[in-house]
Amino acid sequence: MTFAEIKDIARERGIRIAGVKKVEIVRAIQAQEGNEPCFATGRSAECGQPRCLWIAACD
Repeated sequence: MTFAEIKDIARERGIRIAGVKKVEIVRAIQAQEGNEPCFATGRSAECGQPRCLWIAACD
């Protein structure tokens, strides 16, 4: 997913994105979805969220 697509998702959900880094935007989306905001924390193998939209890009 491109950064532009991520920003579009955030805008649609009313998440502020001005001056915010990609990782922080994704984590805000995760939190809004009721998920652990763990994107890019190195815990993708143990996060327990296999259906997470971001799992393929997570490290």
